[in-house]
Amino acid sequence: MTLSLGAKKAIDIALFLFLMFMGAVSVFVTFAIVWVLLVDTIRFFTHPDGGGFPTSLIRFLTEKEWTPTFYNKQIGIWPLVNGTFLIAFISMIVAVPLGLLVAVYLSEYASWKVRETVKPWLDFLEAVPTVVYGYFALLFITPILQKFLEPLGITVEGMNALSPGIVIGVMILPYTASMIEDALKGVPQYLREASYALGASKLRTALLVVLPAAKSGVLSAYLLGFSRAIGETMVVAVAAGMYPQLTANPLEPIQTITGYIVQVALGDLPFDSFDYLSIFAAGFVLFLLTLILNSVAVYLKSKAVGY
Repeated sequence: MTLSLGAKKAIDIALFLFLMFMGAVSVFVTFAIVWVLLVDTIRFFTHPDGGGFPTSLIRFLTEKEWTPTFYNKQIGIWPLVNGTFLIAFISMIVAVPLGLLVAVYLSEYASWKVRETVKPWLDFLEAVPTVVYGYFALLFITPILQKFLEPLGITVEGMNALSPGIVIGVMILPYTASMIEDALKGVPQYLREASYALGASKLRTALLVVLPAAKSGVLSAYLLGFSRAIGETMVVAVAAGMYPQLTANPLEPIQTITGYIVQVALGDLPFDSFDYLSIFAAGFVLFLLTLILNSVAVYLKSKAVGY
């Protein structure tokens, strides 16, 4: 059955309107989320229990303790930011070298058959539920750390930053490795051939020619991976603890922004209370952090297009 020109045009218009509508819905939902987050954050900073604006904002940026649910309320966000970045940095220590090695192997060394065999198994790591990763960190990684470090006189707490940091590094490995591989594949073949023509080995070409040429894409991949590590929830909620503190010791319990949000959201605090509104202020800080990281990553990725 052959459609008439008018029918084809009507179908094209209908599809165009449908796609426009779905795009508009996506944009609307995004702005609605930001609006709700911003409104409740403003309510937190203008709440009498925090001293009202601008007192609460000054306390938020200058105090060094985070106890908004206690009778003696301290609302310095820095302990939560410290815990969030501590775990994210540990995860990147794991993901950066492993992601680079996996990406270089898949892009420069592996045959098509090997690549098609390895990548599904690598992607399988992303399919594992994050709560499973959390209990893996708590019940497997932490006991191993205690077994090897405590005989050396190093105390490892049951809840700590190191074990969830290691597990998150493994969890984001497929994401970073895949993005780095795409960046390496985007390097023109003539650069490799020119390097080979000068007598360089495959390894030397990969590390000194291909990798520098793809540095913008590689940095973008790591920033996006870091952003994902910052926003991880269940792993840190299960294995990192609920003790917000300013510390650089990864063997002590800490609390991240996402971990605090889970703790309060699952509690029985009154909906409009100062304690409950604190999760929106913490969430807004997390939103700003991820927005900055993602914006820089998108900029770097755009710089990687074209040679």
